[in-house]
Amino acid sequence: MIWTVWWVWLSAALVLAILEVLAPGFILIGFAVGAAVVGIFLVIGGPLSALLMDSLPATLLLFAVSSLVAWYVLRRVVGVRKSQVKSWDDKDVND
Repeated sequence: MIWTVWWVWLSAALVLAILEVLAPGFILIGFAVGAAVVGIFLVIGGPLSALLMDSLPATLLLFAVSSLVAWYVLRRVVGVRKSQVKSWDDKDVND
């Protein structure tokens, strides 16, 4: 099956990383890291790789969890800072 091929996951990670450069904000970076993690686990081999090759739900679960963790960590490290919020006095624009 196509989801068991390591280079497909690493290619998807590369495409998502390139699209992240074109997208504003941190939208696709977590998905790119998640796809890279799955691809690396498939390249390395071992019992986890055997589980991933046998089960699409396990592969998608690893992809989803690693994407969420990567997005959260990257958001905390380089995400929105409290000092980046712009303040335009104390009144509303519509007043």
